[in-house]
Amino acid sequence: MGKAMDKCSWAIKSPHEEHYHDTEWGVPVHDDRLLFEFLILEGAQAGLSWSTILKKREGYRKAFKHFDVEQVARFDADKVNALLANPDIIRNKLKINAAITNAQAFIKVQAEFGSFDAYIWRFVAGKPIQNLWRQPSEVPAITPISDAMSKDLKQRGFKFVGSTICYAHMQATGMVNDHTVNCYRYAEIVEANSR
Repeated sequence: MGKAMDKCSWAIKSPHEEHYHDTEWGVPVHDDRLLFEFLILEGAQAGLSWSTILKKREGYRKAFKHFDVEQVARFDADKVNALLANPDIIRNKLKINAAITNAQAFIKVQAEFGSFDAYIWRFVAGKPIQNLWRQPSEVPAITPISDAMSKDLKQRGFKFVGSTICYAHMQATGMVNDHTVNCYRYAEIVEANSR
C-alpha cells in the first residue's frame, strides 16, 4: 500500500481509539440497543477521555446486561451498590443512576415513536450531515442541532445529555460525518451514505 492511510488525528493515540475510529465512528446507527449503548457511554464519559470509556466498554457491556434497556430500567438499589463496587466501569453514583433513569426514559420514547431510532434521527431529518472539515480544530463541540436535541431529551427526563454529549452521540452514531476530509474513512462513509 505504500504509505499509511491518513486518519483523524485523535484516532492514532491508542489501539482502542484507532479500532473504534476505523470500524464504528461516524457509521450511521439505527439499532436501538446500540443507540442506547452510546447514550450511556457518552454520559459516562462526561469529564473523562473517550479512551478511558473505550477501555471499559466490555466491562460496561457485562455490567449493563449488554445494554438491554428493559433490564437496565429495572436496576434497583442493590444493583446500583454492586455497580459502585465494579472496577470495570466508571464508579460514579450520579452516572449510574442516570443510566437507569435514561433507560426508563428511553422506553417511553420507544413507546411514543415506535423506536428510539425514529425519534433521534428526526433531529437530522433522517439523513446524516456530511461535513467538510479540513482540520480537527474546525470540528465543533456543539451545534444548534445538538442544543435542540439536548433540550428535548432533558424535557423527556434524560440525564447527562448536555449539548456536548449530544453532539458526541451524533458523531458516534453517524448522524454527522465529522471525519476530516483527508481521513480515508471520510470518503468511505460519504459513499456508504449515498447508497
